[in-house]
Amino acid sequence: MNKLPRHRPHREYPEARRIIIECDLETCPLCGSELKARRPWHMRKTVQTLKGPVFVAGKSKECANRSCQNYGKHYYASRVWLLSLPNSTYGLDVLAHIGWQHEGEHRQLVEIQRELNQRGVAINERNVGKLYRQFLALLGASSQEAHDGLKVTADRYGGLIWAIDALQPEGYGTLLYVLYEVLSGKPVAAWQSEHVTEQDLVAWLQPYTELPFQVLATLCDGEKTLIAALKACWPQAPHQRCQAHFLNNLAEAVLDYDDQLRKNMRQDLGGLPGIPEHPPDPPLL
Repeated sequence: MNKLPRHRPHREYPEARRIIIECDLETCPLCGSELKARRPWHMRKTVQTLKGPVFVAGKSKECANRSCQNYGKHYYASRVWLLSLPNSTYGLDVLAHIGWQHEGEHRQLVEIQRELNQRGVAINERNVGKLYRQFLALLGASSQEAHDGLKVTADRYGGLIWAIDALQPEGYGTLLYVLYEVLSGKPVAAWQSEHVTEQDLVAWLQPYTELPFQVLATLCDGEKTLIAALKACWPQAPHQRCQAHFLNNLAEAVLDYDDQLRKNMRQDLGGLPGIPEHPPDPPLL
């Protein structure tokens, strides 16, 4: 009996850039003691983005204070979900690109699929439609489902940590702002706009300031508008700059040199002869 082909084709990306993301938190939000890094990855996957495939893995931390209520509980590298949604192997930039092309440029899904294929993203029309529906769901955000999930997180950790990130898949124009909860690592809502002010962001965040949960901290990159909006909405919560953005800014100047070095090493070492195979030992007389 012939086996039917698998629904999802197996893809390998040996040249994929590797990104290892650690938990942004340095101390336990409940007791303030230093968090201990855990060795295993709590997730790993290869994600197709508009800039090429990326292997991403997240490393968590845990509270080592035995007297703390959260002793032994894991704090995850939630920023891995800003690259792609859970259980998805396509980047959020691909999702935002599909939404903008369909909504803003009025392009058909099959046209978007062909354009993505030309850009190196392996995707069929069915998955383009699926990602477009995820885009709409992210913009709409099911309030009751999100509320239930946030309550579980607040009960477990003693509060929430809010973070905002902005995606600009086209490199200009419309931005997709994503609000997510750090401790659970779940995107909660999204908003697409070309130009926003602090007041616009505060108005968007207003429903979440009215939730009956303690806010332990806020997090974002170095964008002044985002920082001002978060501080205006939760003035009592400490604010921290995202470590991943900070480290990326430091490493940006050497990335091009690092890529060229890898290519040169691959060319130089690729021509080396393989390990010779030794002939079998002669039989004993």
